[in-house]
Amino acid sequence: MSSEKQARTGTDSALRNFLESEAAGGILLMFAAALAMIVANSPLYDMYHHFLHELKGPVLSKKLGPMTPHLWINDGLMAIFFLLVGLEIKREFVDGRLNTWERRRLPVLAAAAGMVVPALIYLAIVRDMPELYNGWAIPAATDIAFAIGVLALLGPRAPTSLKLFLVTVAIVDDMGAVAIIALVYTAEINGAALLASAVILGIMYTMNKAGVKSLIAYLFFALLLWFAVLLSGVHATIAGVLAAMAIPIVVTPGSPDAEDSPLHRLEHGIAPWSAFLIVPIFGFANAGVSLEGLGVEQIFAPLPLGIAAGLFLGKQVGIFASVWIAVKTGFAQRLGGATWLQVYGVSMLCGIGFTMSLFIGALAFPGEALLIEEAKIGVLMGSFLSAVVGFCILRFAPQQTADEDELAAEPAKAA
Repeated sequence: MSSEKQARTGTDSALRNFLESEAAGGILLMFAAALAMIVANSPLYDMYHHFLHELKGPVLSKKLGPMTPHLWINDGLMAIFFLLVGLEIKREFVDGRLNTWERRRLPVLAAAAGMVVPALIYLAIVRDMPELYNGWAIPAATDIAFAIGVLALLGPRAPTSLKLFLVTVAIVDDMGAVAIIALVYTAEINGAALLASAVILGIMYTMNKAGVKSLIAYLFFALLLWFAVLLSGVHATIAGVLAAMAIPIVVTPGSPDAEDSPLHRLEHGIAPWSAFLIVPIFGFANAGVSLEGLGVEQIFAPLPLGIAAGLFLGKQVGIFASVWIAVKTGFAQRLGGATWLQVYGVSMLCGIGFTMSLFIGALAFPGEALLIEEAKIGVLMGSFLSAVVGFCILRFAPQQTADEDELAAEPAKAA
């Protein structure tokens, strides 16, 4: 990589680097998902399923039982992914594009609407089947890697303002998804393990306040925190987000990242591993759905239909409507350099719920293999439709002219 690319000029440069790595990771994720579908519908399916679910390892938690490769991926590797999510959230809120309320309000509003509307559509479709209510959060999540990967395929036809909007909405969306996982999809609680988690987290925060900057020390306690949370009954990946909140950050607004900032060093260190290894492995392990014997009746069953409709319809309606209303009422400024059709296109891409939706689907129906498979079908359908339609809209949407851009900025200048 050239020295020019290595140089950073503040938060915007960090975001550009983030977008570049996520774009490449998103394309790799698409390949992993496609490969999983090919394997799951080939003579290799039995080997694929046996490796993921039938190879048994040690028992770390009585609730989970013997650790299979699938559990190691979903409860272990994904904790590192959630650690990165937590680091990104903290960086953006402390030293990035979400560090003031003025910057937060549009993505917060859009993300909230983009979670509520899909959930309502899902519940409306499964209203006569109470056993499916627990899946309401599946279509509420956006997959940032996949969506950015689609945007990357558009090249200069996707304005930078749209990419940054998508990133900030997805970061706030991730916060909502993390909260849902912690509060909704937690079963029996082990009080002693939960207390141990609180003590470990307290130690990490004390280290932060005392000025400790050794990443090795924080990662040691983060590993202990992961094990304690695993035993507590709260999903183990939440430990990644909690640990991230305790990592110190050196704030340098408008300047390059500080070399002695533990948060920035850790984020830059694990981002490539997450984008190019962890998330593709998760996609390969979770996207494989056998279509053998699958008919129209199964595809349009309430569960997959509710999820697909929530992602494809709910996301675009919730996000685009909230942005349009916010701009028209003066609550927020219109995105610079982008037409309304392009804003609609990126709202459509937010319906790609792949990684987080698959993850929540497995939590929503524990032990219900058939329902989990149906949920996967819904996630794949909704995400595929959102990706294709969103791409086509942005590919053929007229570009914002300089005069239109200046005209769109006039209300903000007058305010």
